Amino acid sequence: MAYTDIDDPSAYFQTKTYAGTDASPQAFTLDGNSDLQPDWVWIKNRGYANKHVLFDSVRGVEESLTTNNNAGEVNQNADGGYLSAFNSDGFTLTEGSNSDNDTNDNRYTYVAWNWKAGGSASTNSSGSTNSSVSVNTDAGFSIVSYTGAGATTYGHGLGATPNVIIIKKRTSDSGNNNWFVYHDKVITAGSGIKTFLTLNETEPLKSNGSATTFLSVSSTTFGVGTDPIISESSHAFIAYCFAEKQGYSKFGDYKGNGSADGPFIYTGFQPAFVIIKATDQDGEGWFTFDNKRDADNAVDKHLIGNANGAEASGSHAMDFVSNGIKIRNGGDGTNTNNKNYVYLAFAEQPFTTSTGVPATAR
Repeated sequence: MAYTDIDDPSAYFQTKTYAGTDASPQAFTLDGNSDLQPDWVWIKNRGYANKHVLFDSVRGVEESLTTNNNAGEVNQNADGGYLSAFNSDGFTLTEGSNSDNDTNDNRYTYVAWNWKAGGSASTNSSGSTNSSVSVNTDAGFSIVSYTGAGATTYGHGLGATPNVIIIKKRTSDSGNNNWFVYHDKVITAGSGIKTFLTLNETEPLKSNGSATTFLSVSSTTFGVGTDPIISESSHAFIAYCFAEKQGYSKFGDYKGNGSADGPFIYTGFQPAFVIIKATDQDGEGWFTFDNKRDADNAVDKHLIGNANGAEASGSHAMDFVSNGIKIRNGGDGTNTNNKNYVYLAFAEQPFTTSTGVPATAR
């Protein structure tokens, strides 16, 4: 019996919490079981209302995007600092010309979520239009850079059909600049599909008028439609693509019951990081939880991906158990009665290793 595809999830994903130092540049080392040179780093100031800042090795060091607004890519983030190196087991941060509030101010603590792709990107010609891809097929994660060309297909390199694809237009324009999220539990790719989720907003599933979004998703390519949010001609885009790996990642959905005895969500592993989003109610954001900010159950400290607010707690408690997530509160953002949610989850340890060793309790 194959219990898991990955015995040590820390080889591909790690959460890092740290106190700001004001030093510039400042290297931070990850502390998982395995060394990890990240290709995607998402950083948030826990104590202050500063933006989320995201960096990846395909767009290159110094280039940041933020999930709490629809702004285009920024070089060297003058108002908050930036990532200046992806290291063999961590990253280096450098102060912006005005401040380092977003990344390394000594008044605050921070969290950084780190994923490993495949390092330097290479050309992928699987689609009708070429893309540039950094891929880790073992972890089911790829970073795809492409230039918009209207309705077309792009290669993602995973060798498996992605369950989740997050896309952002890198350039600023007069509109159509929101983050786009495809999640296969609520969106079925096809010729007439117009729906998507928006990472920088609280809205439920939405559409952009008559424009089509995802035309197809396969083990080699994804096909974008006419919606300029993901296909505007001549604009640069970045896509983060995820395919489930047993014992390491799970991308699913559940229905809330509004109770402190909330739903149990089976993942097949003890979670390290979870994002939850309501899909059929407005006003609820992208709630993020991890095993470092809450080292023991209940897990309650959360940041909201579409908001710049400081870390909060209360009303959204859950337990990270050896094989999934047990919701322990009736908070609207994670457990409204009879409302639907999607989630993205990554493992701290598999429920059972490939040699039959069970997960240990928190």
